[in-house]
Amino acid sequence: MIPRFSLCIRVGQQYFKPLKSANNRIKPQYAIVDGKPTHVPTGVYYLRYKVDGKRKWESVGPDLDAALAAKGRMEGKPSGHVPAAGPAPKETSTAARKEPKALVDAVQKYLDGIALRKKPKTYAAYSKALDYFTESCHKTFLDEITPDDLLQYAIDLRDKHKHTPRTVSNKFEHVMTFLKKVGVKVPIDKNDRPTFTEEDPETYEPNELQALFAACTPDERLLFRFFLMTGFREQETMYVAWRNIAGGVIQVRHKPEWNWTPKAYKEREVPAHSQLIAELLASKPTSAKPTDLIFVTDAGKPDGHMLRTLKKVAKRAGLDPENCWLHKFRATFATTCLRGGADIRTVQKWLGHEDLASTMRYLQAARGEAAQNMAESIWAKQAAGEVAA
Repeated sequence: MIPRFSLCIRVGQQYFKPLKSANNRIKPQYAIVDGKPTHVPTGVYYLRYKVDGKRKWESVGPDLDAALAAKGRMEGKPSGHVPAAGPAPKETSTAARKEPKALVDAVQKYLDGIALRKKPKTYAAYSKALDYFTESCHKTFLDEITPDDLLQYAIDLRDKHKHTPRTVSNKFEHVMTFLKKVGVKVPIDKNDRPTFTEEDPETYEPNELQALFAACTPDERLLFRFFLMTGFREQETMYVAWRNIAGGVIQVRHKPEWNWTPKAYKEREVPAHSQLIAELLASKPTSAKPTDLIFVTDAGKPDGHMLRTLKKVAKRAGLDPENCWLHKFRATFATTCLRGGADIRTVQKWLGHEDLASTMRYLQAARGEAAQNMAESIWAKQAAGEVAA
């Protein structure tokens, strides 16, 4: 039985029907997108068919004539054996020429691997960076990519998408990692790579924390005190369970039942203030099991709206919501611990940092009210010494 093949055109990560003219002929590099004829110059043709009830997709390249020829050849094969599509091989006196890899195919295969190995947040970051790249780079094949394509990508991120220098640099490095993984070497000068100025981590001032907690409901207050007094990341807080409160510490542990693992697959534990642990245990529902998560939605699912909640509380507190984010609690935790006398190696372990340099960023000078109080204390002692003399 000969399978039925249909031709479609892929743009980015989506498949569309090719546009047909009045005489029923397919118009090259045009597709029906959202019901409208659309020119898709970077589109790649695919054949869709079924084998043993399973849907298959085969790339047949960006050229319409070659795609239609491949469709004709494949329609002459039985369903039990459907070879990979593509232009008919040309006879040469040497080994067959290696077919160039289509950019969109390589991106999809790479992202499929990222989805298997990395967390959804990481996948989303790589996916967005590569979506922007395929939008910016109008090359069909990997071996056509030049340094100018990468420079244009950085310019588009900055000017078209209005990204900050740090975001431009991050997305650029995601694309460079992709190109290295697929074996493409683009000779770009190190001075042409986007850079950004590393800023000191921002922390909450005491008066900001006071205003923030005063505007919280009891549940909100417990959540944000947890962030402040443990230094946990957002995902770590989302997936902390009652069983992770063990004596005087709170643990970061793998949660296979939620398909969640800690960053870099490293578990750790952080000593917690007895008052925080007492408040947590006092809030524990009588029906809660050790494996239940602490901070959940009404449906018992991980709370994925913690940042949104913080922004609402900040607005109620009269603070600028743009200056309030969850990771700022982590920076405040680290700075408070270091200023309070904890050695940097210990704080590194509590934060789960792989290298000491990441922790040293939090060794910053006192600012704001803390700096003012320090100055008052220093010069008060100086004045007292002068009077005594």
